[in-house]
Amino acid sequence: MILLLVLLHLGALYGLARLFAPDMVAGVEREVLSTFSIPTAPPEPAPPPDAAPDDGAAGEPGREAIPRPETAPEPEVVIRQDRPIPRASAEGRDTTSGAREEGSGTGAAGEGLGTGSGNAGSGQGGGGAVTRPSVRSGRIDAARDFPIPEGGRATRFGTRIVVAFTVGVDGRASNCSVIRPGPDPRANAALCPLVIERIRFNPARDAAGNPVPARYGWEQTFDPA
Repeated sequence: MILLLVLLHLGALYGLARLFAPDMVAGVEREVLSTFSIPTAPPEPAPPPDAAPDDGAAGEPGREAIPRPETAPEPEVVIRQDRPIPRASAEGRDTTSGAREEGSGTGAAGEGLGTGSGNAGSGQGGGGAVTRPSVRSGRIDAARDFPIPEGGRATRFGTRIVVAFTVGVDGRASNCSVIRPGPDPRANAALCPLVIERIRFNPARDAAGNPVPARYGWEQTFDPA
């Protein structure tokens, strides 16, 4: 409160002095301002000009050179070309050239008892064979030698299975396969082993009377007694 009163009195005295003695107040102000004048800082000197580069000075180092990857060329593959084999005068699946897989001959009838009979073949023999193979011994019983199908044997009546095989010079069957299957898969699978195991044949013969291998067929029927 006292400080405020002092400031008010000083302000009033300053106003009266400016009113009645303006010259004196102006001189006092100049003295006060000269006391608190702040000298101006001198300007910074200009930077020296860049020195010219020496003619013999080394340049800036260049970027590190990275060699490009190189791939070795793949070796050339030379494909061997064999000379063509001369074409055979005749072609066939059997050792006798030109033999047919299946023929239409009547074949030989095997013996049969009970509900079925084993029938022989439909092959025409080999190209060099004069006489066809024929059944020499053995038989297959349709009732006893095959597994009973589901529903009983009657479900198999009237069906047949045809297999083809090679009769060798020894009269044995080999290379047997089913060419006309029946409806019973188990009977189809059983017929070839039965022919190979049970049946013996007279081999086919050529014009000189020599035994030769030949293809032959076997038809197994399933008929009621």
